[in-house]
Amino acid sequence: MSHKRILTAAAALAVAAAFAAGPYTTPGPGMGYATDAYPGFDSEANILPREKKTPPFFSWWSGLESDSPEGQAAVAAAYGAAGEWKKARKAYEALVEQWPASDLAPAAQKHIADICRNRLYDWEDAFDEYKYLADFYSSQCDYDAAVFAMFEMAKKMRQDGKTILFFRFANTTDVRRAFESVVKHAPGAPFAPEAMMAVAELREDEQDWDDAAKVYESVRMAHPKSREAAAALMREAEVRMKILEMHGYNRSRCIDTSAFLDMAMDAASGRDEREKLAEFKKKTDALVEEEAWKAAAFYDSRTRTRSSAISALERFLAEHPAGTHAQEARDKLAALRSGGAAGGKDGKQ
Repeated sequence: MSHKRILTAAAALAVAAAFAAGPYTTPGPGMGYATDAYPGFDSEANILPREKKTPPFFSWWSGLESDSPEGQAAVAAAYGAAGEWKKARKAYEALVEQWPASDLAPAAQKHIADICRNRLYDWEDAFDEYKYLADFYSSQCDYDAAVFAMFEMAKKMRQDGKTILFFRFANTTDVRRAFESVVKHAPGAPFAPEAMMAVAELREDEQDWDDAAKVYESVRMAHPKSREAAAALMREAEVRMKILEMHGYNRSRCIDTSAFLDMAMDAASGRDEREKLAEFKKKTDALVEEEAWKAAAFYDSRTRTRSSAISALERFLAEHPAGTHAQEARDKLAALRSGGAAGGKDGKQ
């Protein structure tokens, strides 16, 4: 065996040993995914699945420099040792593409992700590569660490945005989907509530208030004991109020929001939070009462029948006995019952 081949083989064995080191706790293929739907998240049907890596059509572009995975790993490691990180990434990429079932492929894939993160500072590529590691080598890698790295990269993507031709963009949709993917990969992880809060906040940035409210509710329901649950409660209340303001009166929505605010006031722990929720409740109930008063006034002034007007006012007082229009309703009701205001008999005037 030539001196060069001996060195290459030794380097390959060292790389393999380094790849194999470390205790792994994995859920097995697919076991890290959530099985329940997440309201407010994008449907999987709207997201193109990541395809498995395959060698490029033009062999000269592949970065393949050896006829074995061990030799290719040694080539990649040598590039890394020399600080040639783009070449190292390409060499590891060739290993994963050419020998995806090799024992060295999972570790090579992790090297690709680590290079993108720690050497090239490309958060989006790093996220994609850690996701590929979790998706295709879930039982052969440290799955928990891979998903946590995805979470860290999603935060970096949100913080730094996307730069194209020296212009920076928020890239909100892609970042939101990155956080959604984190939650779907590890729904029970300790960082899942924080990732879900990021999804909801980004929904707000997109002015998608309905989906934002759904995600905040999911945080409360799925992680009721998390520190994010209390914040989600208040953010959900604010979003629900925004929906009421933007979409005009809707009785069922107003009643549902009022009931939610009752629950929220019972659940809120701070005085300031309860006072804010009480103010929201006052506004919501005022909307419901005003619409009910308009309906009662319609029967009083338009139908010209005393019985229908009396029924409408009685119904209003049963629902809003202490409302701002309650005394006026009582006065009208008394007049109608005495044969005054809306017609002399039970029929038409």
